[in-house]
Amino acid sequence: MKPWKQYQEDTAAYFRSIGLEAETDVTVKGVRTNHDVDVLVTSHFHGFDIRWIVECKLWRNPVNQLHVLALREIVADIGADRGILLSESGFQSGAIEAANMTNIQVTSLESVKQSSEKSIFALRLRELFDRFTLCRDRYWQLPKSLRIKYGLRPDLYDTGFSGDIITTLAIDILSHAFRGQYPFRSDTLESAVFLGRDKCFNTPREVLDTLTPLLMEFESKLELCEAAQQDE
Repeated sequence: MKPWKQYQEDTAAYFRSIGLEAETDVTVKGVRTNHDVDVLVTSHFHGFDIRWIVECKLWRNPVNQLHVLALREIVADIGADRGILLSESGFQSGAIEAANMTNIQVTSLESVKQSSEKSIFALRLRELFDRFTLCRDRYWQLPKSLRIKYGLRPDLYDTGFSGDIITTLAIDILSHAFRGQYPFRSDTLESAVFLGRDKCFNTPREVLDTLTPLLMEFESKLELCEAAQQDE
C-alpha cells in the first residue's frame, strides 16, 4: 500500500478505535456538487449526529492556505460539522490563519488523537449514563412478574441478571469516570459480584468496554418484556 493511502487508512482506523464510523475515499453529495473526501467520519450520540470531513496530506512541504479554503468550501457545501486537515509536515502561516475561528482544524494525526479522544470519550460516557438512566425508568414501570419472566431480575433467592443491580453498578462506575481520576475501583457490592473485587478501570475505554455489553443486554431484555406487556 502506498504511504499516502496508508496514512488515510491509519486515520480512519484511529477514529474507529474511539467508537466512530469512518470510511476512506468517499464521494459525498453536497448542495452544489459531489465531493471526493479522504475520510468521512460519522456517528450518532443519543440525540445528535456528527459528520466530519478529514483530508490527509502526507506531503514533504507544509500545507498552504488554498487547501484550507478548499476544505472550508467542501464542509459548507456538505453541511458537515467540522473539517480536519491532517499534515505531518506542518502548515504555512496563511493556512493556520485561514483556519482560525472556523470549524476547520489543521493538525497532525498524532495531535488529533490527543485533542479529540478526551472529548469523544466524554460524549460516549455521557450517552451511557443517559441510556442506563432511561433503562432504570423503563425497568420500574414493568410488573415484577414480567421482569422475572423475561430475565430482567431473578426470582426470590435466585441469582442472575438484575436490571436494578446493573444500573446501580453502571451509575457508580460512570460517576467515577466523569471525575476522570484514573485508575479507580468501584467499591460497591454490585461490582464485587459482577466484576470481581479486583476489577480496576485505568482508562475511559475500559469503562466503555465493560458497560456497553451490559447495557445492550439490558435494553434487549427490556424490549422483549415491553413487547410482551403490550400483547397482554
